[in-house]
Amino acid sequence: MLLEERDYRIRAGFLGDFVDCYMRLGLPIQRAHLGEPVGFFTSDIGELNHFVSMWRWQDLGERTARREKMLADPDWSGYLASIKGLVDTQTIRFLAPTPFSPLS
Repeated sequence: MLLEERDYRIRAGFLGDFVDCYMRLGLPIQRAHLGEPVGFFTSDIGELNHFVSMWRWQDLGERTARREKMLADPDWSGYLASIKGLVDTQTIRFLAPTPFSPLS
């Protein structure tokens, strides 16, 4: 199992706009193609204006196949256009749970 952490730093003052667009437009498309996420988070203390999503995969092959279908969905490009200019940076990490992790 792999856990994918996607951390987006959003332009200051636009986190609410990003979350709204994602919830209305992006998330329904992702759920249709990627399945159910592990969770979504925003930063409240420390470095602000971050939106983090976490997804669980059996392996990289599953992730690749599901994301290829999502990226081919014409509604996905419409969602990307709606958030254009809101994201400063994006970081993706793959995390493997330890044998004693509750997620194992």
